[in-house]
Amino acid sequence: MAKRPSQAAARSANGTSDKYQRILDAAIEVIAEHGFFHSRVAEIADRAGVADGTIYLYFKNKDELLMAAIDSAFHRFIQRARSSLDQVQDPREKLRRMAFLHLEALGSNRSLAIVFQTELRHSAKFLGQFSHNLLVEYFDVIKSVLREGQEAGVFRADISITIAAHCFFGAVDEIVTTWILSDRDRDHDYHLSSLTDSVVAIVLKGVETGS
Repeated sequence: MAKRPSQAAARSANGTSDKYQRILDAAIEVIAEHGFFHSRVAEIADRAGVADGTIYLYFKNKDELLMAAIDSAFHRFIQRARSSLDQVQDPREKLRRMAFLHLEALGSNRSLAIVFQTELRHSAKFLGQFSHNLLVEYFDVIKSVLREGQEAGVFRADISITIAAHCFFGAVDEIVTTWILSDRDRDHDYHLSSLTDSVVAIVLKGVETGS
């Protein structure tokens, strides 16, 4: 019997293929609709337009599929964020840009937002993997911006960049969670990214030097 390729090998060989991406996108949609534990691989395959067995060519199980989908979405986001921040000089504007991209990415894909804000956090295992492997990269970007601001004299030197980074993430993250949990028919007629300035203004009040 041929040995099943590892997840890394599958991503290397097929990570840019349409079929592979359709499976990841379908997994996000189905899991957002039914929850991870009630989602069936057969339904994910049907949504992606592939045979059930095709999914197992790429992934050992549903757990691995979910983490691959999260990993793919996160890395697309972080690559876009890094590229966008490279075009900005002012650390304050960099924080605004990061908040905008965060809110835009999840606000434009409700299924992805549900998976990130709810399904991911229902499992200590999934949350632990995400925190150790991916979220640390997000915080590194924010800490780098805060450090730049301190060195430029626009952010207070007496604050902990670690605490400030968590405050930034917590503020943006809570906005997304509130949007997910609110009355969809009544409260979802606005774009999350439109809240960027309000969120960042509050964060900046705590970190700016005031000069």
